Amino acid sequence: MCAHHIDRPADLDAVRESYDRVADNYARMVVTDGLGDIRRYPWLKASIDVFADTVRELGPVLDVGCGPGTVTAYLAERGLDVSGVDLSPRMIENARRLHPECRFRVASATDLDLGEASLGGVLGWWSLFNLPRDILPQVLAGFARALKPGGHFITGTHAGDVDVVRTEAYGGVPVRWTTHKWQLEQFVDLIEQAGLRTVAELRLPAAERPGLVVMAQRPADA
Repeated sequence: MCAHHIDRPADLDAVRESYDRVADNYARMVVTDGLGDIRRYPWLKASIDVFADTVRELGPVLDVGCGPGTVTAYLAERGLDVSGVDLSPRMIENARRLHPECRFRVASATDLDLGEASLGGVLGWWSLFNLPRDILPQVLAGFARALKPGGHFITGTHAGDVDVVRTEAYGGVPVRWTTHKWQLEQFVDLIEQAGLRTVAELRLPAAERPGLVVMAQRPADA
């Protein structure tokens, strides 16, 4: 076992298979309905724009859980050296089809093998909520190690107190995953315990889908 081993989630295969099943519907909804298009959500777009401006000169950026590549492509348009990874091979196929100018590969957030201080920025944009509560801190610590001193991490996730077991998604496709929800204070504590310093917090108290956005930095002296 290596020094920075991250435990494998017990439901990883089920989650991968579920996202493979919804990938085509998801990609179709991106094209027809603008699903995941941050341009439609001013606060989310502003958050990503600030992240992009902050990390532009710091080195490569990794979009972890990129899905069909919508945000990856947006950051590439902004001039960032960005690539995307996703657990689902079918999501990556769609990302490559929709955004052939971008770089994508299949990988789990728990098995990235990131080099120490190798990245200027990391995104976990509504992509980490499937990670079990005992494994997310390990993944966040891996991101912290992978960031260059001064590098930034941005994440968005679902807010709440009760986890939700999903059995269908994106047009009624059968799935099997758990959406782990966090309160802002809990989520920030996890990020800071991983070795990052929070620089911005945003609550999105939508009636149906409340969310959180947090941006954090690896301290320059870390």
